[in-house]
Amino acid sequence: MKDASIYCDYNAGAPTRPEAVAAMTHALTLGGNPSSVHAFGRRARALVEDARETLATGVGARAENVVFTSGATEALHLAMACAGAASCVVTAVEHDAVYEHAVRARPEAGVAPVGPDGLVDCGELAKLLACAEKPTLVAVQLANNETGVVQPIAKVAALCREHGALLLVDAAQALGRLPLNIGDLDATYLVVSSHKLGGPPGAGALILAPGAPFRSNRFGGGQERGRRPGTENVPAIAGFGAALKAALRDIDTEAPRVRALRDRFESALPDSSVVFGRQSPRLPNTSNFGLPGVSAETAVIALDLEGVALSSGAACSSGKVRSSRVLAAMGVEPGLARAGLRASFGYLSTDADVDALLRALAKIVPNRGLGAAP
Repeated sequence: MKDASIYCDYNAGAPTRPEAVAAMTHALTLGGNPSSVHAFGRRARALVEDARETLATGVGARAENVVFTSGATEALHLAMACAGAASCVVTAVEHDAVYEHAVRARPEAGVAPVGPDGLVDCGELAKLLACAEKPTLVAVQLANNETGVVQPIAKVAALCREHGALLLVDAAQALGRLPLNIGDLDATYLVVSSHKLGGPPGAGALILAPGAPFRSNRFGGGQERGRRPGTENVPAIAGFGAALKAALRDIDTEAPRVRALRDRFESALPDSSVVFGRQSPRLPNTSNFGLPGVSAETAVIALDLEGVALSSGAACSSGKVRSSRVLAAMGVEPGLARAGLRASFGYLSTDADVDALLRALAKIVPNRGLGAAP
């Protein structure tokens, strides 16, 4: 057994950037409650507001409309609870934080199907919007966490405008990987996450468009303009801001570099393999692939023993494996869906990592034509 040294699971969480570690250490050293009026509090407040301004600038929003949360899941739930919508429509490939919350809290929630390409069926979405009780909240993941498929948000936003619906865009996987602007997306609400881009876990944000409806259902000390009471996690927020600065600084060069790694990896997969969503717009770093006849659970464990970390496209619970809901929604047959694996690359990934991943796959999938990438 080897210690894991090749990390190909950035969509689960990126390694913490040194800039984030430095910012968090500084914040921990300073201490102070950002709601206090004395010098210690003012210093803590300055760190929070600097990160807020960084995030607002990065997504084309107003700083006063950035609400810091404990992560993307809380931010999504906050938007869904506080938008004041009478009904909800989600896509069949939403993250569980949205999908499960919607279908459990609102059994009547509409679910828009996707095609084999992973893209939402806008015709079916239009039908759901025409029948839904107004006002309607539409929740769409900009980039899918499993396949990396990027949704046609412009078309979705146009349908929302036509039907007077509110649009919640989950951009947790997109921030720092794709250019983001809340105005260009025409989103009412935008949700982002820290740890996907190399910030610490435990930080995220809900970003409101100007005039976005928000009926707070939380009460406490009035933090975050009364929209999310509770003392802000200053070190995590400071680390989030520092990581975002670094990601945005390098985005123009990193996106094509990481895409080249992903494409190089996929080109070395055997002809029998299937890359899910390959013909659709995708995040530059993500490859969700299946090797017929190879159990994803077995592959993940075997790769870990070879010192390579990546994820299964299936959810594991109490030792049992169920097929990925996302792949099932795309019409992938259950046996192949259970073989789904996700490799996701990032700012520390190299050509050597791709070669190591391919060598490890060749060991666990013998005689299938796997080898070093060209």
